[in-house]
Amino acid sequence: MSPDTAVAGQPRPKDAGFAREEPWSLTLRGARVAVNARSAVTADVEIARGRIHRIVPYAANAQRVSLPDRQAAAVELTGFLLFPGLINAHDHLEFGLFPKLGHGPYRNAEEWAKDIYHPDSSPIHEHLQVPKPSRLWWGGIKNLLCGATTVCHHNEFRPDVFEGGFPVRVVKRYAWSHSLQFGGDIASVFHRSNQETPFIIHLAEGTDAGSAAEVFEVDSRGLLDVRTVIVHGVGLDDTGHDLVIRRRAAVIWCPGSNLFTLGRTLSPDRIRQNPRTALGSDSSLTAGDLLDQIHTAHELGVPAEQIFDLVTTQAADVLKLENGEGSLVAGSIADVIAVPDRGLSPAATLIQLTADQIELVLLAGVPHLLSKQMVSRLPPLVRPQLERIVVDGSERYVSAPVARLLQEAEKWLGRAIRLAGKRVQQ
Repeated sequence: MSPDTAVAGQPRPKDAGFAREEPWSLTLRGARVAVNARSAVTADVEIARGRIHRIVPYAANAQRVSLPDRQAAAVELTGFLLFPGLINAHDHLEFGLFPKLGHGPYRNAEEWAKDIYHPDSSPIHEHLQVPKPSRLWWGGIKNLLCGATTVCHHNEFRPDVFEGGFPVRVVKRYAWSHSLQFGGDIASVFHRSNQETPFIIHLAEGTDAGSAAEVFEVDSRGLLDVRTVIVHGVGLDDTGHDLVIRRRAAVIWCPGSNLFTLGRTLSPDRIRQNPRTALGSDSSLTAGDLLDQIHTAHELGVPAEQIFDLVTTQAADVLKLENGEGSLVAGSIADVIAVPDRGLSPAATLIQLTADQIELVLLAGVPHLLSKQMVSRLPPLVRPQLERIVVDGSERYVSAPVARLLQEAEKWLGRAIRLAGKRVQQ
């Protein structure tokens, strides 16, 4: 629905636009901290200047030493499990309020687009009347509510929106084209980007012969290498799949979206064979949020440990992120989510996780989402000004102008506002 081509962002210093220097340090005390998909340790996580300063093994009776020359704040999180903020490798943020559209399966994405895109008819007409910046904000909230702190938006990067207190971090350094059908001068975009910039394109988004042939066309034009990130790839045959791995290209998998539009998606074997694979939600036009995709991936037979990597370390590799996103280690950006600890491994917890279990989200050390319980736990020193939102009956406080956004949406859509299919109220 947005056949544009562009290069978004330029190389930047590693710290630019990430960590705000706050006049306090924050310690998350006594939670189990995810080391990797399989293991977690009980520890204190000390955060300063938006990054993890250190992770100290927890001892209930040990004297805790605050970081020097800073005001220290702490929140007791015994009984919680901490994850790195999840990475959503593919979304179209402006469609968060839209319902699912289409009556598939279709042979390819072009057929789907032609069937559903009628901008002068309901429901698309009224949704497009909601101001685009507002719609982008709703897409950010959708991701925040499910614990995704970093999102790759497959469209134009909007600094006027994404760099103005947006609820999640939107990947800035990337080159992109919509697809071969709608992408314009793809080669020019590819060659203007440097070796450290991912080039992201919808490719092989179909089950027909034409979709299967797309990867070979891209390769014949010299556009398939370690920079290339293929979104979907459902139509890849065995030869195409082997070519992608040989060229060290990456794939972003959106299983729920694929099943809704095409009736088919990549197999668990295909996901296992390419370590440069990440998970994406795609837009609300065809799928729910990132947690929905995690559940679908597990239902399809992908192991829990692999799914954990698809939304953390592997996603960071695919998108060439440079600030430790997807990991909780000293020096990494302090993107953290806290959920009740059920004594399971991080991966086993993640595949069962629902949005109403996410009680705290930090973005670069700053609280962006709190449950009602967490509001009372958080010290006044670091308690931000957040607005209440209720999604499918679950109450949260988020870093977003919820009242204004609801007013703008209700003007065109009425009071029954849904975000990725879930009922929204304040």
